[in-house]
Amino acid sequence: MKIEFRVITAAVIAAILISPIVAQAGSRSHPLSEDAALELLLRTLKRDRVYEKRISLDCISYGTEETTNAYFEFVLREIHNTKCGGDPETNPAIDRYRVYRRSSKIQHWEAAGDKWQPYSPRETK
Repeated sequence: MKIEFRVITAAVIAAILISPIVAQAGSRSHPLSEDAALELLLRTLKRDRVYEKRISLDCISYGTEETTNAYFEFVLREIHNTKCGGDPETNPAIDRYRVYRRSSKIQHWEAAGDKWQPYSPRETK
């Protein structure tokens, strides 16, 4: 009886210690889909109020510019129509982002430096 109790206790303790490692590995084994990556980007931009003082989110369109095994690259463009204003013949790019499939990390294109930077709300405002 005591031996069985010790074995069961050891198994429970091992399961508790190993479960966070398995859960973390499992989350990385399922890379983001394009829709999930875009949803993550939108949630992040809304949460950080990145464009709050620049443009309404209702006046931004989102497009996929590049898809690789590692990431999705999205471009945010101004919508020009009666509601948003602007020349309807144009839709200038506002920003570009990469969302990495496995890590869910976001990078922002820094046009002035011609390079990708880790996402930071301060850098994109």
